[in-house]
Amino acid sequence: MGPDAWLTLVVIVLTMALLATERFAASTVILGAVVVLLLAGVIDERQAFSGFSNPAPITVAALYVVAGAAEATGALERFSDRAMGRGPGVEPRLRRQLGRVTVPTAAASAFIPNTPLITMLAPRVVMWARRVDTSPSPYLMPLSYASIFGGIVTVLGTSTNLVVSGLLEASGQAPLGVFEITRVGLPIAVVGVGAMLVLAPRLIRARVSPSDQVRRRAREYTVEMRVVEDGPLVGQSVAEAGLRNLEGVFLVGVERDGHAMAPVAPDEVLVGGDHLTFSGNVARIVDLQRQIGLESAEQQHLSVIGDAPGGRLFEAVVSDGSALSGSTLRDTEFRSHYGGAVFAIHRDGERLPGKLGQVRLRGGDVLVMLADPGFRERWRDSPDFLIVSALGETAPPRRHRARVVEVVMVAMVVVASTNLLSLPRAALAAAMALVLLRVLTPAEARQSLSFEILVMIAAAFGLGEALSESGLAAELSGHLVDFVGVLGPLGILLGVLLATVVATETLTNNAAAVLMFPIAMSAAEQSGVEPRALAVAILVAASCSFLTPIGYQTNTIVYGLGGYRFGDFARLGLPLTVLTVAVSMVVIPLAFPL
Repeated sequence: MGPDAWLTLVVIVLTMALLATERFAASTVILGAVVVLLLAGVIDERQAFSGFSNPAPITVAALYVVAGAAEATGALERFSDRAMGRGPGVEPRLRRQLGRVTVPTAAASAFIPNTPLITMLAPRVVMWARRVDTSPSPYLMPLSYASIFGGIVTVLGTSTNLVVSGLLEASGQAPLGVFEITRVGLPIAVVGVGAMLVLAPRLIRARVSPSDQVRRRAREYTVEMRVVEDGPLVGQSVAEAGLRNLEGVFLVGVERDGHAMAPVAPDEVLVGGDHLTFSGNVARIVDLQRQIGLESAEQQHLSVIGDAPGGRLFEAVVSDGSALSGSTLRDTEFRSHYGGAVFAIHRDGERLPGKLGQVRLRGGDVLVMLADPGFRERWRDSPDFLIVSALGETAPPRRHRARVVEVVMVAMVVVASTNLLSLPRAALAAAMALVLLRVLTPAEARQSLSFEILVMIAAAFGLGEALSESGLAAELSGHLVDFVGVLGPLGILLGVLLATVVATETLTNNAAAVLMFPIAMSAAEQSGVEPRALAVAILVAASCSFLTPIGYQTNTIVYGLGGYRFGDFARLGLPLTVLTVAVSMVVIPLAFPL
């Protein structure tokens, strides 16, 4: 090997070591490695920053905006609630509940990038688990794995697919069609999800996340909700509606036609317009705002503020000398005067009875409200409040815009799959439409982007260029061909699959795909194997990361939410990885003859 190849090898080994320590952001490490190779003269400026002009990161960014709009409007909540149901997931129903969670997730992730999809769905699963008083850990890891399996069914499913497609286009080949990988990804997804439903109940241990431990000790708020007329809860008993044994929140009483009922019997049948008073921690109180069939009793005030894009949740502590002290929210015309809509109140040691608008406030009361982003700046120095702080919880969804998002998403898929527009153009058009239609503000669109992932993807292209330009890719592929070439084209395919699995568990999915691509293309040239088959093998192996929580973003998302330990992933992930490689060895040669 020449000096450039040796230098590139050293830089890549150091990059892998730094990424494995997780001490620095992946984008910083990869971009730093590209800059070192640029300064050393291994690659030029055009090669170093070629990823920033590639369609892949731009397409990923546009799809993140679309997913952000779905989250802000609750576009997928009806489907997720219907899928998960209301019953607790205990044996023998655990597999049935897992199927109801994972199968729709796998189907959805074929058309929505799985990282933002899990960002939307994982909190919904946690909320559902709290509602039925069960641990979310038996569901969150399968949820992540299901999204990974679904993500390889179409090119839309994961950023890795778009990266590989972009690499093919940059190498002078045709980019992947939206459904070109379906004949490979669909069989793997069906077999993988089926195996997971069999194995997960035996191999996943119930865990409690640190955040849930904190929530159980959190202060209690009182909130008043109303049963939506003609909604799905009308005619159900309190127990059937899942409102009896809620984890982290307690149904204090029901008011119907001016008559109060407390305590509430589990067989009490709900009627449209019933006012339900709950007491619980702030996260569960916010969860109630998202439950279909319930709406805040202050909905007429919330809708004025919440329907406008950009609404945020705030906590404000009433001061002793405040004009609010001794008055009710109604008396002070809180919404018009302060520009916020209160939907929950905390008073130390008390569960507040009656309607929130009629509660006489005291100094020290904590109000949870929905307001515009400027609320804190306007009122943090006011004598009316001791403290004003933003909450990390997401605001209630703007459901009246959900149908717009669903239509735009369907249109994007149809336009891209029928080649009326290329995928990057269709995704950009969808993202722009959602901003122009005021589903998202430009600020919310920016917030939905993961610049860490986008920079990492774009920078990783520079490493791929260095592998090719320095001759290191040709050298490594030569060793790969010598080692497994005796087994013929299937040996080359197996070698690429296994090498990519190791790389993606050590690095990240996108970095592994970019590093393996030039090696695989060089191996294809030396051995005569179909290059597109090896590209799809990289796509599958880089996406199907099941062994660690760091190899794929969706695993990292559920890692903390589920309270898992590092080794929990390998327990279920190892058989799934072996199965994925085995099925790939069958379906890839059938779809792309070697």
